[in-house]
Amino acid sequence: MRTIKWQNGTVVTLDQTKLPSEETFLEIKTIDQMTEAIKNMRIRGAPLLGAAAAFGIAIAAHNSKAETKQQFLSEIEEAATKIKSTRPTAVNLFWAADRILRKAKKEETSNISNLKSLIIDEAQKIADEDAQQNRQIGKNGARLIKDGDTILTHCNAGELATVEYGTALAVIRAAWEEGKKIKVIADETRPLLQGARLTAYELKRDGIPVTLITDNMAAHVMKKGLVNIVIVGADRIVQDAVFNKIGTYGVAVLAKEHNIPFYVAAPKSTFDLSHKSNEVTIEERNPEEVTHIGSKQIAPSGIKVLNPAFDATPLEYISGIIHEDGIYYKEDFAKFKNYQTQQI
Repeated sequence: MRTIKWQNGTVVTLDQTKLPSEETFLEIKTIDQMTEAIKNMRIRGAPLLGAAAAFGIAIAAHNSKAETKQQFLSEIEEAATKIKSTRPTAVNLFWAADRILRKAKKEETSNISNLKSLIIDEAQKIADEDAQQNRQIGKNGARLIKDGDTILTHCNAGELATVEYGTALAVIRAAWEEGKKIKVIADETRPLLQGARLTAYELKRDGIPVTLITDNMAAHVMKKGLVNIVIVGADRIVQDAVFNKIGTYGVAVLAKEHNIPFYVAAPKSTFDLSHKSNEVTIEERNPEEVTHIGSKQIAPSGIKVLNPAFDATPLEYISGIIHEDGIYYKEDFAKFKNYQTQQI
């Protein structure tokens, strides 16, 4: 299933805040509607944010009334700036916006209609590439899964977090499609419960056996020998760490303690090897995400809250990174620091 689609100037996508109780589709027609959807997690997941950013700029292009190329490019740059201001950590959003801008600025034509078509086509290309890459990530990662394995995953890195098929869940889907009899344990993933609401929803729908646990049960199920391998997604991969949903670092530490391999699945558009972990801004979200579950308040009014959306897992805790071209293992990680002079 395509999670996001372009339909004649309108972007159609599921409102992920309504799942699993409602399957409500958003029809996004303006750049402001797109930024609102991203900020409020109606659209989430690093690869999907990349496609959403591209389509958001495509909406701005489609709606433009500019009469000159200079005016048009100014509007497109403004749209890109709005998109990039929504969420600071997931790098795919920045990558896609910058890719669209470069494409538009390099085009020599001054024909506005042609420029609009160019941007819309490039946005669709970004979406199509993500779908293809995710299938390949699944194929590459499935060889790590043995028949009978139980995989633990954190947050949601399924098709809802991508254009199609998923990243961490792509590996699980591919192994299942190969006929391997596997099971999944899904962390609930507080505070917004993406594991409980989204990962469990996807796997149950697809008929893949899944057991939901609270986040603080991970150590227990590992100690009991109920987990063979951990696979998670990523929002940004830098020289020395992987950024993913808050709680991922704790799962990685537990996996290392229990000698369980810990893998990350992500397309290369999630790599940001020009930076180190201490240079990345971790998004701090609304305190009400912690003090409330839905509309129900569960904490005292006025309590101080810390609510970072992501954490950084050092590479020393990671067994490998599954991407569309293969798998980077620990011996490959040293190249990350020298990526400008060495191909990875």
